[in-house]
Amino acid sequence: MKKLLLCSLLLLFFSCKHVQYANPHVIIDTKFGEIEIELFAKQAPKTVAGFLANIDSGFYSNASFYRVLNDQNQPSNAPKTELIQGGVWHSKQYGNKVFSFIPHETTKQTGLHHISGTVSMARREPGTASTEFFICIDDEPGLDYGGENIDDRQGYAAFGKVVKGMNVVKMIYHENEDNQYFDPPVDIYSIKKL
Repeated sequence: MKKLLLCSLLLLFFSCKHVQYANPHVIIDTKFGEIEIELFAKQAPKTVAGFLANIDSGFYSNASFYRVLNDQNQPSNAPKTELIQGGVWHSKQYGNKVFSFIPHETTKQTGLHHISGTVSMARREPGTASTEFFICIDDEPGLDYGGENIDDRQGYAAFGKVVKGMNVVKMIYHENEDNQYFDPPVDIYSIKKL
């Protein structure tokens, strides 16, 4: 009887460890700890698919958080943004490799907004996002569709939210920087799907 009870408890324990999520979750492993992100695949399917494809391709191994925007390092006459940006841009590992572009999904289309903890794709022109992403430190309505933080008013493609590890995001945010770039960059060891 004791063995049956022990086996039942062990089975229950191990079956509870595998969590099923309604949305995909990923872990960003950094030198300061882990950041868990929920990805909103129903609202931003193309952006999430592109981000997950980058993970599957191994692009984020030995990547970094390399850029920070804060109140002190932006022009005084410009709308302010608080975020950390990461990806492979600062990495020499990929050299001149060409990455696939992700079609632009605006916040008007997705219904998502740039609030504290939002994860979004960095880009130049609409439809040029590839491997670079950022995490909002605070609410950033200027990054949404129609917002004042980008000239074309198309905003950025929000696609996820930090659900654990915002303290890690803030530790990274407060690292030393020089002219909007972390000095040194903060290592991202890996990004993995849960």
